[in-house]
Amino acid sequence: MKHRKVLGKLNRNTSHRRALLRNLATALVLKDKIETTLPRAKELKRLADKLVTIGKKDTLAARRQAMGFLFAINRTQEGNVHKLTAVHKLFTEIAPRYKNRNGGYTRVIHSGRRAGDCAEMAVIEFVESEITKKAAPKKRRIMKKATALKDNEETVTVE
Repeated sequence: MKHRKVLGKLNRNTSHRRALLRNLATALVLKDKIETTLPRAKELKRLADKLVTIGKKDTLAARRQAMGFLFAINRTQEGNVHKLTAVHKLFTEIAPRYKNRNGGYTRVIHSGRRAGDCAEMAVIEFVESEITKKAAPKKRRIMKKATALKDNEETVTVE
C-alpha cells in the first residue's frame, strides 16, 4: 500500500535522488528558471516552495538550514566582483519578493518533449512577486455607415 508515501523516487536511490534535487534547487535559486523533465520539476517544486518559506524567516537557524540543503556554489553578479551564493540570493532577493504571499512560489510549465528520448520536458520558474492582470480585450463596436440611400444600410466592424 502506498499510504503517506508522497515523494517520487525518480528511479534513483536515496543519496542519488537527494543530490539530484539539491543540484536542481541550487540551479533554480541561482538562475530563477530552469528546464528539466516533468517528474523532476514536480518534485523540485515541493522543495523550492519549502526553501522560500525557510528564506522568509531570515534567521540564523533558517540560513543554516538552507545551507545544509543548497550547494555552496559562488556565482559572480553582472558588473560586480562580489560572489553571490545560492543561500545569499535566496535570503536577500527571492524570499523578500514573496513576503505577502502564502505559497505557490514556483510554477511548472510543460514545454513539449525532448528530441533524444521523447521525455516530457517542463520549465520551472519562480512566479512574479506581483500578480498582473491580463489586459481586457478591445471591445468591438458596430457602426452603421451613413449613406444617401436608407434602404441599403451596411454594417462595418471597427476595431
